[in-house]
Amino acid sequence: MFFILSLYIWVFRYNYNTQRMVPKGKLIIIGGAINTGSFAETQFGLPENMNFFERGILKRITTESLRDIQSRFEIITTASLMPEKVGEEYIKAYAQLEVHNVGVLNITNREEANSDENYERIKAADVIIFTGGDQLRLSSIFGGTKTHQILLEKYRNEPVVIAGTSAGAAASSKNMIYQGSSKDALLKGEVKITGGLGFIDDVIVDTHFVQRGRIGRLLYAAASNPGILGIGLGEDTGLFISDGHKMEAIGSGMVILVDGRTMADTNLTDVEMGQPVSIKNMVVHVMCDGDVYDLTDHSLVIHHPKVVPVA
Repeated sequence: MFFILSLYIWVFRYNYNTQRMVPKGKLIIIGGAINTGSFAETQFGLPENMNFFERGILKRITTESLRDIQSRFEIITTASLMPEKVGEEYIKAYAQLEVHNVGVLNITNREEANSDENYERIKAADVIIFTGGDQLRLSSIFGGTKTHQILLEKYRNEPVVIAGTSAGAAASSKNMIYQGSSKDALLKGEVKITGGLGFIDDVIVDTHFVQRGRIGRLLYAAASNPGILGIGLGEDTGLFISDGHKMEAIGSGMVILVDGRTMADTNLTDVEMGQPVSIKNMVVHVMCDGDVYDLTDHSLVIHHPKVVPVA
């Protein structure tokens, strides 16, 4: 009887924890330099740029939201040094997609992050977007506050869309790179890691990845904790993450994955600070638009688009 009761309790806890770990929200992380459809750049023709923009990441954020173009958007510009300008750009960009219910939240300190007004605005939002800038501002201002708590609760329990570009993407995971030059990334101690906003576990995200040559930063991060998957997001490129584990590449560039689980050896703990680090047998994947990676079984399915012959 005791054995049956213990088994029942174990099964209940397992099912409860499994269900609890599957968030109802959707997470979209972008590598920066997102195409906002700005028509001020005269080198782009309006029709062509508009067509690309309609197919872009901002459009995907809209279509994945609960009420599509009628959804309530909140743009959080906390990470930016130019919050007003950045907020205006997003409002203009979404107006081109017929999305007009857009607000801008420039939360500049922890007192504002704990205010009832900002809490209620985030609570009422269908889409929350963190812009680029300094990810350490996001973690230090939001971490442990009322707005951070409601963000986590909404992501776990509601069909909200939470998106982040550049700093907003880097801060989305439980662990976050906040400093480290690309050139010296594989010197011990150069890459600095701290806690992020915690929407997704077991990954660490780097941005502007291809353009700024940041492969060394992810290699170092993966070598220091091989159980964490390194995600390098190219510019105007992102991952659409559903059910907390299914990651689909979106956008115009590449996503680089660094998987340290098969790492055979490293001298990371043996060398002095500032000395080069050796790594043996690290696995790297490259994803493009439509490819899907599953964090549960670490499988990658490459999308093979049909080539239409030119007449």
